[in-house]
Amino acid sequence: MAVQHCHSPARKPGWKFYAVITLLLAGIAATSALGVWQVQRRAWKLDLINRVETRIHAAPVDAPGPDDWAGLTHASSEYSPVKIEGRFLPGQPLLAKAVTDLGSGFWVLQPFRANLGFVVLINRGFVPDAAAKQSDMSIAPGNATVLTITGLLRLSEPDGGFLRANKPDQDRWYSRDLKAMATARNLGPVAPYFIDAQEGTSAEVYPRPGLTKVTFHNSHTVYLMTWFALALLLSGYTVYLIRDAFFTIHDSTA
Repeated sequence: MAVQHCHSPARKPGWKFYAVITLLLAGIAATSALGVWQVQRRAWKLDLINRVETRIHAAPVDAPGPDDWAGLTHASSEYSPVKIEGRFLPGQPLLAKAVTDLGSGFWVLQPFRANLGFVVLINRGFVPDAAAKQSDMSIAPGNATVLTITGLLRLSEPDGGFLRANKPDQDRWYSRDLKAMATARNLGPVAPYFIDAQEGTSAEVYPRPGLTKVTFHNSHTVYLMTWFALALLLSGYTVYLIRDAFFTIHDSTA
């Protein structure tokens, strides 16, 4: 008597399978693209860090005047050594909250009129919380001494600090927002940069200049590894699903 073998019909993947595979392929493409983008961002950041580290050791040049302000950018100008000649404007300085190696305190910013006529804010240095309350750091009206300030050019810091907005009406500053500071003190137009004074003073004297930290946040290596790892995981899962579907079809036809 002949034995008849019955074969069940092959179970082909349905639309849900193809929808999942399509989504996984899209995820692989997206995470791979983000990984490549982070590689490019990392290269850009390393180049920027190298240029700034080279720049800060250059000889100081004259601080940019109004004709040059439009061309100032973080990439081309931040932390450039500059010098400027002029006089401090009389009055109380603006105090911007700061945290340094010396602890919590304030940056002391004083308006300075350059000999060329424009006004720029000078960061005279750091003062601790206690010293800021006890010290009179104002510039007397009769003090018209001509000074040459040497320091690092820094661009404005608008929109306040991290999670803390500036309060101009209360004279409370968490970032060095130059336009807002100028408006609060009726200074008129000011340079879109301030200068971190770098001339050294006695360790017992405040404000203390020369505490500028030349740092850049660079987490692009972590980001690119994360995106490529996700792309690899999605690729592995996609291969697993396709292989599983293939062997399911093969077994059902065997």
